[in-house]
Amino acid sequence: MRDEGYSSGSVLLSFLLGGMVGAGLALLLAPQSGEETRKRIREFAEDTKEKAAGYVDKTKDKITSYVDDGKEFYEQKKSLVKSAIDAGKEAYEKEKERLSREENA
Repeated sequence: MRDEGYSSGSVLLSFLLGGMVGAGLALLLAPQSGEETRKRIREFAEDTKEKAAGYVDKTKDKITSYVDDGKEFYEQKKSLVKSAIDAGKEAYEKEKERLSREENA
C-alpha cells in the first residue's frame, strides 16, 4: 500500500475552507437577532472575499515568477545548445577541409 501525502497547498486550502465553514456555522448558530446575524454574515463574506483576493494575487505573483524563471532557464539552455551546435558545425567544416586537402595532396 502506498503512503500518499498531501501537498502543503492542499492542506492549507482544507484548513482555510474548514475555518470558513466553522465561522459561518458559528454565526448562524449564535443567539442573536436575524438582522445582526445577516450583518455579521455580510461582514464575514466581505472579509473572506478580501482575503481570498489576496491569496489569489500572491499565487498569481508566484506563478508568474516561476514561469519567468522557467523562460530564463530555457533561453540559457537554448543558447548553450546553439553554441554547441555551431561549434560542432565549425569543427565538421574544418575537418572536411583538412580531409579534402589531404586527398588533393
